Amino acid sequence: MRPCKRLVAVLLLVAGLALQGSATAGPTCQGRFMNPITDICWSCVFPLTIGSASLLSDGQNDIDNPSTPICYCNNPPRVGVTIGFWEPVRLVDVTRTPFCMVALGGIAIDPGIEVPRGAQVGHDSQTRNSFYHVHWYTNPILYWLEVLLDFPCLEQGALDLVYLTEVDPLWADDELTAILNPEAVLFANAPAKAACAADCVASTAGLGIASLFWCAGCQGSIYPMSGHVAAHIGGVQASALLTQRMTAKMHRQLATYDGAGAAGLCGYYMQPIMDKTHYKLQMVYPVPNTQKDAGQCCQPYGRTTMIWGAGKSFPVTGEDFSYQIFRKRNCCAGAY
Repeated sequence: MRPCKRLVAVLLLVAGLALQGSATAGPTCQGRFMNPITDICWSCVFPLTIGSASLLSDGQNDIDNPSTPICYCNNPPRVGVTIGFWEPVRLVDVTRTPFCMVALGGIAIDPGIEVPRGAQVGHDSQTRNSFYHVHWYTNPILYWLEVLLDFPCLEQGALDLVYLTEVDPLWADDELTAILNPEAVLFANAPAKAACAADCVASTAGLGIASLFWCAGCQGSIYPMSGHVAAHIGGVQASALLTQRMTAKMHRQLATYDGAGAAGLCGYYMQPIMDKTHYKLQMVYPVPNTQKDAGQCCQPYGRTTMIWGAGKSFPVTGEDFSYQIFRKRNCCAGAY
């Protein structure tokens, strides 16, 4: 089945669920289908590299690339050229309303399951916490748009809903989620939390610090891998944090793989502890972040939302969020 036909099949499936599950698009569920032409900042794909040499950077951040321009893979056997780019591969909803498909046009599905609703709770004039649900989609845009034909380095597939936290009992329970991240107890102390300040500075200036894997930069902590935000500053900050947590959770559950560095030249590999420097995000709803701030419209994981997040959240129709995720890809591009 061709990629465009698969995308149509997914949309028909969602429409079928809407009819069967009493789905509506109402005041508590807002969203919009992403326009891949106008809602994506395509400069996020850069830098484009061969070996360690940059062909086109457009002022975008990058990690270190394999130094050699020539590569060889065994299965299937091929000799090729080492290339690097940032591939748009995932789409994430962050929503207060259970089963609200923000990225699928704001369709709310009611399967008859009682799950916690999103909420913001204020303890005093300065302290707030919140809870959101997250949806994880595969969305390899370059492949299903057929931008590059017969290019072996692209993830294949179509827009597809993969994971909903509404049916995950770990997402709403910080203690139960310790099953996935028992190491969280090691970082529940002042020195570990203070170290995240350095990660905040690094990610705001460029890319975060990979060795500080428990930190989500300026947004807070990756742990616990749940939907509870202990220090809610704003909707953009909370949704960016939960997007990072969801990515880490998918890595921990081996539901998504990495493809960066020399280890990724011949294929994807498991990475149970996410390397946050291999990811960056771009808001596509409620306000597509296609305008560049300081030359960039994609944000590395952990970067402060104070600048790029301004005006990206507003009452009623602008309190749920959708992000396109770009993942670093190094690949041995050659003929089979």
